[in-house]
Amino acid sequence: MLRSYKTELTPTAEQKQAIDRTIGVCRFVYNFYIAHNKEIYEKENRFVTGIDFSVWLNNEFIPNHPDYTWIREVSSKAVKQSIMDADSAFRRFFKHQAGFPKFKKKGVNEPKMYFVKTDKKAVIRCERHRIKIPTIGWVRLKEKGYIPTDPEKYVIRSGAVSKRAGRYYVSVLVETDEVAERPVLTKEGLGIDLGLKEFAALSNGDVFRNINKSSAIKKLEKKLKREQKALSRKLEAKKREEKKRGEKGGSYSNIEKQKLKVQRLHQRLENTRTDYLNKCVYDMVKTKPSYITIENLNVRGMMKNRHLSKAVANQKFYEFRTKLSAKCKENSIELRIVDTWYPSSKTCHGCGNLKTDLKLSDRIFRCPHCGAVIDRDLNAALNLRDAKVYAVAS
Repeated sequence: MLRSYKTELTPTAEQKQAIDRTIGVCRFVYNFYIAHNKEIYEKENRFVTGIDFSVWLNNEFIPNHPDYTWIREVSSKAVKQSIMDADSAFRRFFKHQAGFPKFKKKGVNEPKMYFVKTDKKAVIRCERHRIKIPTIGWVRLKEKGYIPTDPEKYVIRSGAVSKRAGRYYVSVLVETDEVAERPVLTKEGLGIDLGLKEFAALSNGDVFRNINKSSAIKKLEKKLKREQKALSRKLEAKKREEKKRGEKGGSYSNIEKQKLKVQRLHQRLENTRTDYLNKCVYDMVKTKPSYITIENLNVRGMMKNRHLSKAVANQKFYEFRTKLSAKCKENSIELRIVDTWYPSSKTCHGCGNLKTDLKLSDRIFRCPHCGAVIDRDLNAALNLRDAKVYAVAS
């Protein structure tokens, strides 16, 4: 069985420099592959795979361009993985699963530094307070004892080091022979209706509030808005100074400090929302239903509404579904996916009558046929629980 673990690192100044250099090379190679593929397609109307690009890069481009030998100064495994990540992005684009691959920008969407167990003799070692990363060496862990350290029971197959808002993280994939005990499930099912007013309404009557309406999130968003305005003022002042001097350059350390403040606030907001999602998923799964039914939301279509796009994005529906699917698989719970156009909100759970004139502002469902009065979200959750047509998530 494979399990993943992610925790924060506390590298030294030299280790930070080595990690930043590797991530920088991976970002350059990722962008270089995308640009090279676009150029080849325009000239020859063909697609260059990641393997072919890697061979061309090492055997033709670098030997003929000595100025780019610094690509070989970092881990070859990390560089190769960044190329294959770009290759996967192209393949998803060809299958109409995603948009055209975008260039990675420094400090915005940095790639990860990948490392792997290369052969049977090589071992990625981990102790209670530190982990040994190839080409970097022993790096201290901020959270001690989180990653399992027994080499007889747990083997680290691969991992990746990432950087965000000035902080460094390591995620590792651990293989173990331990088999988790299958929990005893109840015979009842659970329907989950996701929304914007409340994050989720369950068929058992539980309601999970929308954390984005809480005072903690609003306070952070207000602080973020203030820091973004300060960053904008500094950037405008920089432009005016460059225009006045007629040249670019100079020391702008205060701008970098302000960027870091904004990044840390973004990260804190995301961590708060992600932590809430984890707690919601745990509370839903711990009831041990035999199955859980959710609706296949058209998030891309919902994002086109300019009045609701920010609220929809902050709810992180796709991340919730991913986490719920993994947790259900871990606990042997069947996850059912109902079609997007299933009228869960407009159907009366009592008599099955379809109320076509239901508005989004109607929070109470009143059935004109049987006279039932029930909360709109609870009615939808009950209909999802009892849905007969569905697809089982793999």
